[in-house]
Amino acid sequence: MSLDPPTYLASLQSNIRQRPIPWDGAVRAGTLTEEQYSKIRAVDKAKKPDQRKQIVQGDLDGYRLLFVGASGKPSVIESAGQHANVIQYILVLLSDLLDDVPSLARALFTNPDPYQHFLPLLRSSNNEDPIPLLTAHALASLMAAARDESRPTHQALPVILSYLAGLAKSTDAGLQDIAVQEYSSLLFGRLSRDQFWNQRSETVSPLVKILQTAAGIGNGGNSSSSLWSGNASTRSGGFEGSLGGGVGLQLLYHVLLVIWQMSFEAESIGDELDDEYDIIILYTQLLRLSPKEKTTRLILSTLYNLLEKNQKSLLPTAVLARLPSVLENLASRHLTDPDLLEDLEALKEMLDEYTKTKTTFDEYVAEVQSGHLRWSPPHRNAVFWAENARRILDFENGAIARKLAAIMQQPWDNDKQVLAIACNDVGCLVKEVPERRYQLEKVGLKRRVMELMQSEDENVRWESLRALGGWLKYSFDQ
Repeated sequence: MSLDPPTYLASLQSNIRQRPIPWDGAVRAGTLTEEQYSKIRAVDKAKKPDQRKQIVQGDLDGYRLLFVGASGKPSVIESAGQHANVIQYILVLLSDLLDDVPSLARALFTNPDPYQHFLPLLRSSNNEDPIPLLTAHALASLMAAARDESRPTHQALPVILSYLAGLAKSTDAGLQDIAVQEYSSLLFGRLSRDQFWNQRSETVSPLVKILQTAAGIGNGGNSSSSLWSGNASTRSGGFEGSLGGGVGLQLLYHVLLVIWQMSFEAESIGDELDDEYDIIILYTQLLRLSPKEKTTRLILSTLYNLLEKNQKSLLPTAVLARLPSVLENLASRHLTDPDLLEDLEALKEMLDEYTKTKTTFDEYVAEVQSGHLRWSPPHRNAVFWAENARRILDFENGAIARKLAAIMQQPWDNDKQVLAIACNDVGCLVKEVPERRYQLEKVGLKRRVMELMQSEDENVRWESLRALGGWLKYSFDQ
């Protein structure tokens, strides 16, 4: 998918193309050879793209040697050494030629390691140095054009991703957008997507923070608790130029594009993506706010990929996130994009098929297994507990009690109501099935309830007191 280059990068490249370089002096000083200069001059900015293409295609091996060298034949990157103006020009020229002459990329890979002399250029102690940025762009263009998955690419990819991750963590939206667009060009195959996921603390996490900011979760905090608790922004449409936290629509679109590309690995990463980033509730909120069909299309397609490949684990989460009602609201809008409409209908059918067979008990189990509790109807429904408490304790040999214990062991600093809800549920289980108190004690629930009586949160203290009161009542009754 072709994207317009980021403004800052395009401007930088344009300035370097126009910058005069004393080539004759560079040849005399031994910065580059006469042969190298001849090849550079043959395809300089004065030449039209068609002319460039014809020249390079007619001498692919010569241009391979120019850029990546060979044994006993140093590349221009090696020859130029510390001459920054020449290095910058060569990096821009390489990117231009890779765009104009796709066959050049494959030719460069006849060298055993075409990255060897480029990777060191990614390291610079000067944040204003444009060379690492130009290098990352050239190497991303090289990988994307060649669709290469060789051993050298496997080794170079982590280094390039780490550099781009630094840009993605920047507070400069322009640098963030450069990183995200380079990511997009790199995620063409399984190898690059696997490596991107393996480095997710560097690569995925900053992108999720951008999406969280757009969804109205503080300043891109590391939790989606405000979404589950209903405290995030719920406006029905985004602003024309940006969403929550000032995230521009262009940056939002490009981040969504990268996550969509990653969603083609949904079968292997879908569960972890939701476990670690609450991606289903986050995307449901983004769907509410999405101001353009092109962003809505990417959100829907990503959701479909994730849910279709992980129906057992993620469809319950989608229902808890109220995705079905959001899809109903979306269907009432005047939408025209055929791909969007197709994904919308497919998602509705998938969720309808799932929900029509599910009971309140199934919904409760799904909520506990999601790891994030909210005040959904079952928690305060006395009839629900009377009918289902024993069934809950029996479910999968006590799995729900163990999951409640795991949930309660977390501090939930950003969403204390989760602890209050868990205490409520423990109290209901004790009330309805007092003879099974030992099962709850065995997994540590009584001890944790007693600890929470010292909580700073008033609601947590109250619910823990109620739960422990039931425990003591039945203890005294025996």
